[in-house]
Amino acid sequence: MSRRGGGRRSETRRDQDSSTPSPSFQRGGGGGGRGRGGRGVSTPAPSPTPVRAPTSAAPGYLSATAGPSAKPTPQAAYTAAAASSSSSSVGDQLSQETAKKLTLGGTITTGGLVPVSSKAIVPPRRPDYGKIGKKCVIRANHFVVEVSDRDLFHYDVAITPEITSKKVNRDVISQLVRSYRESHLGNRMPAYDGRKSLYTAGALPFEAKEFVVKLAERGDPASSSSSVKKERQFKVAIKYASKVDMYHLKEFLSGRQADAPQETIQILDIVLRASPSEKYITVGRSFFSPDLGPKGDLGDGIEYWRGYYQSLRPAQMGLSFNIDVSARSFYEPILVTEFVAKFFNFRDLSRPLSDQERVKVKKALRGIKVQITYSDYTKSYKVTGISNLPVNKTMFTLDDKKTKVSVYQYFRERYNIGLKYTSLPPLQAGTDAKPIYLPMELCQIAGGQRYTKKLNERQVTALLRATCQRPSARENNIKQANNLSLTSLFPSLRILIFVMVRQNDYSRNVLVRDEFGIQVKEELTLVDARVLPPPMLKYHDTGREARVDPRFGQWNMIDKKMVNGGRIDFWTCLNFSTRVHRELPFEFCWQLMDMCNNKGMEFNPEPIIPIRSADSRQIEKALHDVHKQCTAELANQKGKQLQLLIIILPDVTGSYGKIKRVCETELGIVSQCCQPQQAKKLSKQYMENVALKINVKAGGRNTVLNDAFHRRIPLLTDVPTIVFGADVTHPQAGEDAGPSIAAVVASMDWPEVTKYRGLVSAQAHREEIIEDLYKKYQDPKKGLVHGGMIRELLIAFKRSTGQKPFRIIFYRDGVSEGQFSQVLLHEMQAIRQACGSLEEGYCPRVTFVVVQKRHHTRFFPADHNRRDQTDKSGNILPGTVVDTTICHPTEFDFYLNSHAGIQGTSRPTHYHVLFDENKFSSDGLQTLTNNLCYTYARCTRSVSIVPPAYYAHLAAFRARYYIEGETSDAGSSGGTAEFRPLPVIKENVKDVMFYC
Repeated sequence: MSRRGGGRRSETRRDQDSSTPSPSFQRGGGGGGRGRGGRGVSTPAPSPTPVRAPTSAAPGYLSATAGPSAKPTPQAAYTAAAASSSSSSVGDQLSQETAKKLTLGGTITTGGLVPVSSKAIVPPRRPDYGKIGKKCVIRANHFVVEVSDRDLFHYDVAITPEITSKKVNRDVISQLVRSYRESHLGNRMPAYDGRKSLYTAGALPFEAKEFVVKLAERGDPASSSSSVKKERQFKVAIKYASKVDMYHLKEFLSGRQADAPQETIQILDIVLRASPSEKYITVGRSFFSPDLGPKGDLGDGIEYWRGYYQSLRPAQMGLSFNIDVSARSFYEPILVTEFVAKFFNFRDLSRPLSDQERVKVKKALRGIKVQITYSDYTKSYKVTGISNLPVNKTMFTLDDKKTKVSVYQYFRERYNIGLKYTSLPPLQAGTDAKPIYLPMELCQIAGGQRYTKKLNERQVTALLRATCQRPSARENNIKQANNLSLTSLFPSLRILIFVMVRQNDYSRNVLVRDEFGIQVKEELTLVDARVLPPPMLKYHDTGREARVDPRFGQWNMIDKKMVNGGRIDFWTCLNFSTRVHRELPFEFCWQLMDMCNNKGMEFNPEPIIPIRSADSRQIEKALHDVHKQCTAELANQKGKQLQLLIIILPDVTGSYGKIKRVCETELGIVSQCCQPQQAKKLSKQYMENVALKINVKAGGRNTVLNDAFHRRIPLLTDVPTIVFGADVTHPQAGEDAGPSIAAVVASMDWPEVTKYRGLVSAQAHREEIIEDLYKKYQDPKKGLVHGGMIRELLIAFKRSTGQKPFRIIFYRDGVSEGQFSQVLLHEMQAIRQACGSLEEGYCPRVTFVVVQKRHHTRFFPADHNRRDQTDKSGNILPGTVVDTTICHPTEFDFYLNSHAGIQGTSRPTHYHVLFDENKFSSDGLQTLTNNLCYTYARCTRSVSIVPPAYYAHLAAFRARYYIEGETSDAGSSGGTAEFRPLPVIKENVKDVMFYC
């Protein structure tokens, strides 16, 4: 289910029956909203001759005029074939089964025949290795893994009674191995995944067998009684499932087999995870424990634990073992009353809770496991809620089913405990039908529970400070994780000296080394890399510096003017801060206006209505009042409206989302919010940064690539090309009812490719595939109606440039490897359908690239002491690209560190090409991606992720502000949640880069 936002109405003139040309297609130019702003630089080269459609063009999208010029470009030979769907014949050697899974299908009828390849769509093979750039050698936190040629056997495991806890399952299997290894298991040591699979190196002496295992349960060792409480008896059935040999893995790693033997890799990964899984708290692929380093306080009853991440993956160097240090937030093992006091800053627990406080406490405690402190043995309960009444008024019936007592009375009579906090409600465990009431002051939060809710700003800062390490420090900690000997430790690492010592001792682990014959090398891998040259950037010719060659991934705006300065005629300012001097808003706006004008904008010095201050408790009223007054002031000027509202935010955080929602979805106001503590400094650097944001919100452009300006970028500036960015953000952990938000942005200013229009859409909870790329429905009056974000952005591109795109470059963020096939299949089909719905036979060539930032690969300079190998932060140089050694054995992927480090260890971005009809070379795609990273509008630095993907991320997060507070506190939905559609973004807001 999809619920659109981004300014789309349910029925618009743009959603037309395919048989009727949309009016927007036939406008020769018109620009995307505000075009390029007031001052601008005209593009020197003429627009290329439009490419003819592969079939007869129906009236509409393809028959629209191509622009004012008819001069051919040097790439005029890019003819109808460029628009065909000649999917390359990659991966013909794949198995038929894999091919069927990844086939898009044949012709798709969307109002016209869309030529879609019927061949299997699989990730293309690497076309070549990159050669551009200065060669260098760096280290990566990957370790070579060597595996003996042994047959691996898979056995199904069934434990009765069934247990949901992986830890208990592991205890059961560990006890079985101790009891039966020599007598029944042929002296084999199996590796167990904690669920239903068990693996051995060599066959067990039976096909199927059932064992009886007795597991002793003990009380808390710290209590007065640590004697055995009872024994639980389990039946464990082990049955042969399959045999897995190493041949296919060797063939895949050598490039002779296309599909990865995932089962074999998974088995080896389970073997390497077996020992730490028994010792530590497991979170995904990471392990955490107080034994891995000192804990740290995050405040509010939350602490962080140190740990490490590990993963086994195939690479060009063979099997690669990726290890990285990590930290996560956990609940402190403290009394519930102490946690409530810390978490909510309650100073007096003797007073009753208000209804609002009780709801908040219930939400904070629901799902937490607690242990009782009043018994001789440890017993745990999972909190399902809290009572509506305090302990002295919460009544329940005793086992005699007659006597009713209060919780307070029960504990006084049964345990001789006089409860201190009689006004606090008791915790509730069990079910509503059979509740178990537990006084908060007698319950302790069980240790080792991960805190999954959103951390506040102070906690995030504390966690980052604890984990933020210079590359040299991080490298040493990773070595510790692999138990390498250290010749020296930096002073900053002293508190972490015990973090990873002797924990991943793979070289001496009996299961890993002796049983399965796995060896993990003890040195970080040396990797051949290249440092790509930075692109030349173009600024306005009236500035003293019209061009700049960035150094070390950064530059400044001194002596430069924006390449296209926007124009602001109607603006005002609204101040919500009480801690700034009353004259500060006037001085701040004057200096900001002066900065904008100096940098090339045309900014009217007079606000349309006087600058004012307003009560931060009445934000919505103040915004509506400003809008009403501005509208009245401009009533006699047809089509004019407030262009910019400068807002000095309230002193207390939490109002930004509300301001953006009201401005962008209710009033149609483009706003620029400023922090009061920054505004009062009147810093020139801050003014400059804000001016960059204001310019793109006014329809201007800050800088462009010089080669794009002169049309010298292959596979971008030769023919009209549109660059997309897409991302999906999900509700924070712990929320099980909110929608996911999809965002898609697309470039509107070919050939420069710096201005992006953004659309957003709500979709089903935690749905990763973007559901609203293309949609169609049957209207009783109009017939078949087509819509979707891709279609709308293609129309906007035509309006803005006067051209139809013949090439699509699609950067897709937020996709994990396990979702590659599914996302490619559905989203490529949506792109095809959206194009086909615009015109019969319209099918531009597509390159689909997944952008991955959430990985654990880190790079380090091979020599930290060489100045020519590091930036100021000690990280590798911006522009460093890697497509060898640790990359995929056959597929087209690369790591790019496009940014300069600021603090900590820089994280490169991983780009993986899933589909490529444009036949990019490695140098071509790597250079284009790196160059685009220098066009990010909000700063004068190259950024770590390609801007269209970055913008999509910003737009999706902006849209989440629109629906904050709409999800209920009712708990789990138990399935796919219904949700409200996103509020519609006003058209004038959508016309600019409002999300910057």
